[in-house]
Amino acid sequence: MLSSQTIAIVKSTVPVLAEHGQNITSVFYKNLFTAHPELLNIFNHANQKQGRQQTALANTVYAAAQHIDNLGVLLPAVKQIAHKHRSLGVKAEHYPIVGAHLLGAIKEVLGDAATDDIINAWGEAYGVIADVFIQVENDMYAEASTQSNGWNEFKDFVIVDKVKESDVITSFYLKPADGTSIPSYQPGQYITVRLSIPGETHMFNRQYSLSQAPGNETFRISVKKESEMNPNGKVSCYLHNTLKVGDQIEVSAPAGDFYLNVDSSRPVTLISGGVGITPMMSMLETISKTNPSRPVSFLHGARNASLHAFDKEVRSLLSNMEDTTYAAQYSDKNHLITKEFLAENVLANSDIYVCGPVPFMKAIINNLYALGFSEEDVHFEFFGPAVSLEPVHA
Repeated sequence: MLSSQTIAIVKSTVPVLAEHGQNITSVFYKNLFTAHPELLNIFNHANQKQGRQQTALANTVYAAAQHIDNLGVLLPAVKQIAHKHRSLGVKAEHYPIVGAHLLGAIKEVLGDAATDDIINAWGEAYGVIADVFIQVENDMYAEASTQSNGWNEFKDFVIVDKVKESDVITSFYLKPADGTSIPSYQPGQYITVRLSIPGETHMFNRQYSLSQAPGNETFRISVKKESEMNPNGKVSCYLHNTLKVGDQIEVSAPAGDFYLNVDSSRPVTLISGGVGITPMMSMLETISKTNPSRPVSFLHGARNASLHAFDKEVRSLLSNMEDTTYAAQYSDKNHLITKEFLAENVLANSDIYVCGPVPFMKAIINNLYALGFSEEDVHFEFFGPAVSLEPVHA
C-alpha cells in the first residue's frame, strides 16, 4: 500500500504531466533504446516513429497519477495493455529497466522541479503499478501455455495458403510447423507475428486480428499492404511480396480483450472501416455458425469496391442467418457512415463493435455516443497503441 504522503505527491504532479507528459515519454524511449537496444526486438518501430507509443504511455502515466489512490479504476486499461505485452513477450525482468528510465526521463525533463520527494514518490508508485502488470501478465502467460494446444511466447507456423481478398488485402493461412492443432480463441482476438527481415538489425513484431472464427484448422490473418514509404509498410510489404506458401513465421498465442460476447443473445452491430473488417469477420462467422438467429447489422466503409475485402464472404455468411442488415459505403462515391446512417442502421439495444483507422473510429464512436448509445454498449479496438477519443459527450 502507498502512504498518504506518496499518494498526495503523485497526485500533485498531474498538472505537470498534462503539460510535459509527451516530452517525458519521448525522452524515456530515446534513452531506453540507447541503453537497451535489444528491446527494439519487442517494440513496434513504426509506432515509435509515428509518436503513437509515446502518446499512449503519456496517457497511461497521466491516468495512473490521477487515480493513484484508486488503481482499480485502471484495471480495464491494465488488462488491455497486458494482453499486448503478453503477445509481445514482455516479461517481469523488463519492468525495473523501464522504471529506471522513466524516473530518469522525469528528472531530465523537469530538472530541478523534479525534487527528491517527487522522484521517490513516483519510484514507489511505479513499483506498485508494475507489480499489478506483472501479476496480470503472469496469469496470462500461464493461461496461454496451459490451454489445449497452447504455448508460451512464440511458436513456428507455416504459411499454407495466401488468398487475395482485395487490391490491398491478402489473407495468410497459418498452421503450426510441429503438426499440432491450433488453440481456440475468442472471435475478435489477435496474434503477434514476429519476423526477421533480411538486412534489418532487429526483429519486427506486428499484431494482426484473426479474421476467421475459432474451430478451423488454421489461423487466418488478413494483411493490408501499406506503402513502403509508410513506417508500417516494411512488414506488410515483406509479407505480401516476399513470403510464400511453405515459408515459416513466428506467432504468439491469441490475445486481446476486444471480442464478441458469445454468451449474449442481444442483437449485434458490427461497424468497420478498411482493414478493420478483419476482427468482424471472425465475429460474423462465429454468429453464423453458433447462433444464426441472432440479429446482426454489418456496416462497412471502404474507399471503393476494389478495396473492399470479404464482400462475397460476408454475403454468404449472412445468407445462412435469419435477421440481418448489410450495408457498404464507398467514400469515393461520397457514401459515408454518417451520424444519420448510423441512426438508421445500428440495431436498437445491440452490442456494438467498432474497428478501423483512428479518424474513422473517432467519428463513429463519438456519433454513437451522440445518438445516445452507452459506453457499455460500444466496444472498440485500435490497431496499435490506444489513443484518446475526446468524446463529444464528456
